[in-house]
Amino acid sequence: MRVLVALCLTVALGPGTALAGSVLATRTLRANTLIGAEDVTLVDRPAAPGAAQSPEEVVGFEARVTLYAGRPIPLSALAPPALVQRNQIVPLVFRRGGLEIRAEGRALGRGGEGDSIRIMNLASRSTVTGWVTDTGEVHVTP
Repeated sequence: MRVLVALCLTVALGPGTALAGSVLATRTLRANTLIGAEDVTLVDRPAAPGAAQSPEEVVGFEARVTLYAGRPIPLSALAPPALVQRNQIVPLVFRRGGLEIRAEGRALGRGGEGDSIRIMNLASRSTVTGWVTDTGEVHVTP
């Protein structure tokens, strides 16, 4: 019976198509923990809606909230790893046309690539909002 079901699924999905399972945490992962391959396991049961279906979807990401051992990992509970930590000194970059202004600032929050964070300009002591780039710089717009 199993061979027949597998054969029917292979014919329906096409050769080389892998069935998705459900990704579970192997241990309790606190918020802001970087998820590694050893932190997850793939089980052969349907994934809940919005939950990860393959380890590649979660490995290398950071947990936004605590993820408990043996439970499915919701994709909404994951974020890119933080590149900027709170109180870290980061380069501020302002670009407009051919003008580029650079300054140093202190991060008032933490964030990953594409996140909006508040930064205090160390020279002027003013607070600005900018977006974290893949290099860890924070780009500010007027």
